Amino acid sequence: MTTTTDAPPPMPATSTGGAHARALPRRVAGAVGAQNTSLIGALIVVVGTFTWLDDGYLTRANMTVIGDTVAVTGLLAVVQTVVIICGALDISVGSQAGIASVVSAMAFTSTDGNAALGILAAIGVGIAAGVVNGIVIVYGRVNPVIATLATLAAYKGVAQLLAGGRAQGYVLGDDFFIFVARGKILGLSVQIWTLAVVAIAVHVLLKYTDIGRNIYAIGGNDTAARLAGININKYLVSVYALVGVVAAIAGVILTARTGSGQPTSGSEGLELKAITAAALGGCALKGGKGGVGGTLLAVFLLGALENGLNVVGVNSFWQNVAQGALLVVAVVIQQRRNGERAVGLPM
Repeated sequence: MTTTTDAPPPMPATSTGGAHARALPRRVAGAVGAQNTSLIGALIVVVGTFTWLDDGYLTRANMTVIGDTVAVTGLLAVVQTVVIICGALDISVGSQAGIASVVSAMAFTSTDGNAALGILAAIGVGIAAGVVNGIVIVYGRVNPVIATLATLAAYKGVAQLLAGGRAQGYVLGDDFFIFVARGKILGLSVQIWTLAVVAIAVHVLLKYTDIGRNIYAIGGNDTAARLAGININKYLVSVYALVGVVAAIAGVILTARTGSGQPTSGSEGLELKAITAAALGGCALKGGKGGVGGTLLAVFLLGALENGLNVVGVNSFWQNVAQGALLVVAVVIQQRRNGERAVGLPM
């Protein structure tokens, strides 16, 4: 007598191609990063919203305006990223750019129109300002926030004293400054190319060199970094010197834009924008985490938002409110992701 058993039901056919197709978006998201994916989504929403509100928003001319507008902020935000990864902060970057702007114009006019000497003088002042910040923090044992808050005011005062409280020099008769202000290479402005070159250089420094790995190590755990033989004091002073160099480049661009050295106009408030962009871009304010890519996305998001609010006629005071709110939101998100307990609350 034979018995029969029911055969197992046939397995449904699976499509390998379909599985790969479904996995592709996850791979792309993983490569880009959750933080950057969120920023890209927010940027698309902002651009789409303002395009719907005003037909003139998404035009080549307006996109060029946005790019040129964010160039200076982007430079300062990129170098602020390095400082924050190192576990510190620099609130004086706007004032450093102001000093550099004044010095570049004054050196230019005092040397009978030598643009190279004007730029070198600005970079020299920027390095000096950055090194002073680093020395105060390292050897004065002053908290970076307090130290650079003090130099924010001090450098602003120095710029105003040098300039006598007014714009200095006139540079738009010079071919080089005209090229910086209005020139284009392959359809993109010189200012955007400058931002791109600095951003790529800093990205390579952070991701592909021992210096960059040591900077992440210092911000992640300074005690472990010290035990590993990393000279933290040397790194901190060098990072602040780098900030001075990039702030000087930003100051030269401000001089080219306005045609003269500006002690405060154009540079005031840049420190808040730079910190906001770095925080939105994923930099952990405790250090050890962040990158140039996220910061640049945040810079363009802030620029697109600010430009859109201008296009639709929103009061500029509300733009300051929006910027401050974004910084708070970025920090709150960081705290929640890191599982930080709210101050004074048993959470």
